[in-house]
Amino acid sequence: MSKRLIVTVQHLHTVPTWTTRTGYCAKQSRAFFTEQGLDWLKFVREGIDAEVLLATGNALAAHLVEHARSVEELGNGQ
Repeated sequence: MSKRLIVTVQHLHTVPTWTTRTGYCAKQSRAFFTEQGLDWLKFVREGIDAEVLLATGNALAAHLVEHARSVEELGNGQ
């Protein structure tokens, strides 16, 4: 059984982007959460289940989930 993946604000700030910068813009991320009916402050405090982000169908959200997964796998020695 696989462990539930929680995407955190730390993942949001470190996700590789298509530019030389890392991390997604907080302002646009908050707007995305609002558009999707997701609680931004809860995300900042607790993180969010990766499946919730994937269910949005958004490519950037999927990229964030993949980044979080790779970070967590490296951290767990997998």
